[in-house]
Amino acid sequence: MEKTILIVDDIEVNRALLAENFKDDYEIVEAGDGTEALKVLESSRDIAAVLLDLIMPKMNGLDVLREMNKNGKIKHIPVFLITAANSEEMLSEGYELGAIDIIAKPFMPHFLKCRVNNVVELYGHRNELENIVAKQVERLNKLNRSIVETLATVIEFRDGESGEHVRRIGRLTQILMTEVSGAYPEYRLAKKEIDKIVTSSTLHDVGKISIPDSILNKPGRLTAEEFEIMKQHTTKGCEILKNVPEIMDAGIYNYSYDICRHHHERWDGRGYPDGLKGDDISIWAQVVSVADVYDALTSERVYKKAFDHDTAVKMIFNGECGAFNPKVMTVFEACMDKIKVKE
Repeated sequence: MEKTILIVDDIEVNRALLAENFKDDYEIVEAGDGTEALKVLESSRDIAAVLLDLIMPKMNGLDVLREMNKNGKIKHIPVFLITAANSEEMLSEGYELGAIDIIAKPFMPHFLKCRVNNVVELYGHRNELENIVAKQVERLNKLNRSIVETLATVIEFRDGESGEHVRRIGRLTQILMTEVSGAYPEYRLAKKEIDKIVTSSTLHDVGKISIPDSILNKPGRLTAEEFEIMKQHTTKGCEILKNVPEIMDAGIYNYSYDICRHHHERWDGRGYPDGLKGDDISIWAQVVSVADVYDALTSERVYKKAFDHDTAVKMIFNGECGAFNPKVMTVFEACMDKIKVKE
């Protein structure tokens, strides 16, 4: 497919001269001002380069560059400023806004064509490489999801309730982590990080694979000795995760490891296995902890019936399940309508 060059100049004869220079190698699209140029850029995905006049009425070349920075097109389309202006300030700002080169009028057609062709070829290779990398990242993401889903399935075979449990934990973690991140600057995270935390949350109980069936599925109350063994699922899970870091996204691995080890820590330091206190516990482990407790209370287990939503919430706020971060509790209370809808 023939590549396209967008020529932007308010003077028709200038556009004609540039078009004549490039017509044998490119399809030519013209714009008489900056506003028209932005419309062309918005409607076309095949622009290989922009030859942009600096001084124009309505919207000048710098204004066009600013808009291209806002919409991200400057990253993928090389822009050449073509101008007779010699304002050092304007030319400097043009470079700062992402112009790849500045061509002074009057220009030498042959050398202009060589400079544009070389840059277009370079950008073409770079964009192709970025597409290859993006596809590789997507394949890696699919591999990570496959690893997580496989481990979660193994837990489901060991513990009949865990399959649905881990799915609900992911949903609750998504709700709470998004709200906590938005409400408190100290806990703010990008969406892509929250997505990794949600994926990682499904592995919080992976260590239960190593807990004997007689304890894991015991219908009655655990003895003190049995409870000590059950508590080991936090550290045993980390031992399992240590075997997969090379084939797992580093972010997901780190979140998974931390959540697996610390989702039973408590705000007052009375949790396990490390007795961490306050914000020594990561916010993602704190959020998964609340999600885990709520879902455990409202779900039927071999050793108990399910509590209704209101009873479970009351137990959590009364401290019957340990102490939680007051900020997380504020968000938890504010999200009741979303949380109590079980999928």
